[in-house]
Amino acid sequence: MRFHRSSPRAGLAAGSTAEMPEFVRLNFVGESPAFLEALRLIHKLSSVDAAVLIQGETGTGKELAGRAIHYLGSRRAAPFIPVNCGALPDSLVESEFFGHARGAFTDAKESRAGLIEQAEGGTLFLDELEALSARGQVTLLRFLQDHTYRPVGAARGCTANVRVIGSTNSDLGAMVKRGEYRADLVFRLGVLTVDLPPLRERPGDAVLLAERFVKLFSAHYQFVPRPFDAAARQYLEQHDWPGNVRELENLVHRSLLLTEGPLLSFPLSLTGADAACDDAAAASTVIPFKDARARAIEQFESTYLMKLLRQTNGNITVAARLCGKERRRLGKLIKKYGLAPLTFRSALDRV
Repeated sequence: MRFHRSSPRAGLAAGSTAEMPEFVRLNFVGESPAFLEALRLIHKLSSVDAAVLIQGETGTGKELAGRAIHYLGSRRAAPFIPVNCGALPDSLVESEFFGHARGAFTDAKESRAGLIEQAEGGTLFLDELEALSARGQVTLLRFLQDHTYRPVGAARGCTANVRVIGSTNSDLGAMVKRGEYRADLVFRLGVLTVDLPPLRERPGDAVLLAERFVKLFSAHYQFVPRPFDAAARQYLEQHDWPGNVRELENLVHRSLLLTEGPLLSFPLSLTGADAACDDAAAASTVIPFKDARARAIEQFESTYLMKLLRQTNGNITVAARLCGKERRRLGKLIKKYGLAPLTFRSALDRV
């Protein structure tokens, strides 16, 4: 079931999120028509207790939308359990979802509650549904049919009171046609659907979001908030944002840490200004090779570290393993550039 162009409910004005106190509280920022329409739909879906499928490009805030549906609904006092389907081990998918009894397999020294039991009374949020294996799809479908399950190795089954919300950045319909996904699972998950607009279809919202990120990161680092210069504001308004809000967040974070002076700017390679001034700069100033190389290394290291921390959600141990660097030395390098791993775990959820 898909809702379209519903009229605003009581308390939902049509002007901006500033006029929607429930969404301001949940840290939504925007005033574009497409974004406000998505918020009105999210508000409507929060009042009915059925499965929801949230669709949108990477970085559009699908988990934030799932949390809004949960915390605006009747299950708000119960747990919200997010799960990355791509991280579920195929061999242990039943145990992850349903839990297991003591002695169910070799390493099962104690009984353990599964994700469904952890979400009892609340919401199970399944992120990256497109990454769910064939085995995982069958397991989830069996549960969705009647909300009953049996922990691995247990003698008796259980019935769960759980709302399931899924999200994907892929076209599941196309995956079904290619034989890569079960059509019956898509039907079960997509009782209700909401599409989140990409940032390029939200005119004006990039600037609002960027200003919000400046306030958040400035407070975290105890900086005085600074405005953007004219070139940066133009870039914010004109860029296509293929990475959406996540890309924007990363760019603002980097700008705040590396820009000197009273105004925030973006790298010249982004704004396109370097193409216009390269010749003039070369004619007027040539810095020593050693200094140029040091700047290039710093640029690479800071960009690499921010991408690494974003990918690992700020987990330095995992980051060290991925990049092949000793954890303590990686920690020193992160500290050198003033990066705070904790920020990478939660900043996106605050907008």
